[in-house]
Amino acid sequence: MSTDTSTSVRPRPGAGPGRTAMITLIVVLVAELMNALDGSIVYTALPSIQADTGASSAAVQWIPAAYTLAFALALITGGRLGDLYGRKRIFLAGTAVFTLASLLCGIATGPAVLIAARALQGAAAAAMVPQVLATIHVTFDGESRAKAFGLYGMIMSLGGVLGPVLGAVLTAADIAGLGWRPIFLINLPIGLATVLLGLRFITESRDLQARRLDPLGMVLSSTGVLLIAYPLTVGGERHWPAWSFAMLVAGALVLAAFVAQQRARTAKGGSALVALSLFRGKAFTGGLAAQLVFGLVSGVFLLTWTLFMQDGLGLSPEQFAPASVAISIGGMAGAMLASKWAARHMRRVPQAGVFLVAATLACYQLLVSDQGTGTPFAAAVAPMILLGFGFGMIGAGLAGLTLSQVDHEDAGSAAGLFNTAMQLGTAMGIALASVVFFTHAPAGSHGTTVTGAFAGSIRYVIAALAVMWALMFRLPKPAQRT
Repeated sequence: MSTDTSTSVRPRPGAGPGRTAMITLIVVLVAELMNALDGSIVYTALPSIQADTGASSAAVQWIPAAYTLAFALALITGGRLGDLYGRKRIFLAGTAVFTLASLLCGIATGPAVLIAARALQGAAAAAMVPQVLATIHVTFDGESRAKAFGLYGMIMSLGGVLGPVLGAVLTAADIAGLGWRPIFLINLPIGLATVLLGLRFITESRDLQARRLDPLGMVLSSTGVLLIAYPLTVGGERHWPAWSFAMLVAGALVLAAFVAQQRARTAKGGSALVALSLFRGKAFTGGLAAQLVFGLVSGVFLLTWTLFMQDGLGLSPEQFAPASVAISIGGMAGAMLASKWAARHMRRVPQAGVFLVAATLACYQLLVSDQGTGTPFAAAVAPMILLGFGFGMIGAGLAGLTLSQVDHEDAGSAAGLFNTAMQLGTAMGIALASVVFFTHAPAGSHGTTVTGAFAGSIRYVIAALAVMWALMFRLPKPAQRT
């Protein structure tokens, strides 16, 4: 598919390696970092939030869930809004609302206000985040684009793992006697700087062919995603009641109706919410499916590994922090390597990352099975550098290769779908953890029960990695040398 079209307002030619483009990249990656951190930073602060606000157990669960659900169900719409009305405009609006919502979170005096503000944060992030990938896609070309996507993968690796660590540090520091509130208030100067720099340096881009938004498509897509994401998020905690399975079936039916509605609208020449032509591309469909499985793998492993380290080995959150840092360091290094190699080696880069992760986990499984609760701290942490390295190679390589053949005018829609796949995959992974882990180690378990359940869950993660590796054969392969 051609990416040079007169219907797309694009950055000026040659801007890729220039100063303006590099500042644009920094601005959008900082916004992505805020989202990656805020998705997980709240977890370690939940006990302090509950004690300070008097939140019930149910309310505590909704503080992170409100963000995740609002983010997931609005991503497709958020991506298309950028195509229609300008990616710069929607990015800045999303960032501004995200910053305001962070302020509301930071000054909330009760759980109801905090939950509502977290939902607003998630919805704003759904407008902001798709524009990050879309802006990178239309601003850079060739090897510069591969490097930019590599940095994107590095930020994702850094933010997702460091969120809980930063949350613990800021809460324990009790800055100005504010307790947990700085985990949200820290976004204020960062968000303001992002908006001001974005106004100055980001070049507007959008799709001039798309005439109007698709309200019915918005309702159907959001409803379908909600009906699937909600039971996956809370069903495990409630032991999978009948209504959770009913919602999953209903969600699948609503999404099927959404696809039919999009086809009908496209056939009539209307402006559909999702450009169905995206799914004709082998690279996009393969990459989207691989991203879904990647989210599943991340959701299962990171949850069960955290429980293994804390409930199995008995580590405190402070003792657990170096392990999180090890994954982050490895992830950044892997993403940097992917950014250098992806343009030349194409799908071999994320596939090599999958192989490295699978091999590391196989050795880790043998270690945990043999040592159990006696697993030495260094032995439990050191492999995380290799694991993070592989995750970084996958994340950085997968994003660029999936979007590599997408037309510029559909970049926002493609980015929204790509991020939605990750969110749904993560929710599926957390739900799967209730089957592969919690059935063997019910809540409150410790010691050998937890270590045994974790060792067993690794087998399922390796099986999912094999599926992801196979799906990556649909991504672009290296060009044959002549």
